Amino acid sequence: MIGRRWAGVILRELLRGATRFGQLSDAIPDMSDKLLSERLKRFESEGIVERVVLPTTPVTIEYRLTDKGRALEAAVRELSAWAETWLPADAEQEASGEAPGLAPS
Repeated sequence: MIGRRWAGVILRELLRGATRFGQLSDAIPDMSDKLLSERLKRFESEGIVERVVLPTTPVTIEYRLTDKGRALEAAVRELSAWAETWLPADAEQEASGEAPGLAPS
């Protein structure tokens, strides 16, 4: 799952503190909402993300990294650091503002 398209970008945004679907969608504008929803469901089924329903009106749903998901933080940061060093700047721009090295393939 981690190597799938957009997975690294979603993890990066969750690590940065985005918790609601709209926040994630806004942070990753080139990703369709349908695909974002599919990836979040997959992360949830794999125990990387938990979906939390808050008792508000209207209902608020948050996505939070589990311990298993937070354990990926070092790997995500290392990949980003590697990409900043070794990938040309224009490759980052082509990734539509996504984290270096975490752009979808």
